Amino acid sequence: MSGMDPRLVKMALKKMGVKQEDIGASRVIIETVDNKKIFINNPQVSKVDMAGNVSFQISGDISEEEFSEEDIRLVMEQTNVSREKAKKALENNSGDIAQAILELKK
Repeated sequence: MSGMDPRLVKMALKKMGVKQEDIGASRVIIETVDNKKIFINNPQVSKVDMAGNVSFQISGDISEEEFSEEDIRLVMEQTNVSREKAKKALENNSGDIAQAILELKK
């Protein structure tokens, strides 16, 4: 909405029953159902309430991590392999730790 006065936009939304609240956050982490993590650094987070339906709008610098450090370390410890090999085994097995360990022990 370039060129629009943010105060006027906020007032118009308020008249339509939309409440918007800025939330101070330094980082947002989204954990997906397939165990991936999406990190949003330096986020701008807004909580939007439209007739009782609350949603969040997030924008910022995005990066992804597929596996937790804990998962990678566990595979490394159990198989005595490098971090790169442990991560590759997790990738090959869709994040399944047990399968990654079995693959590396073959």
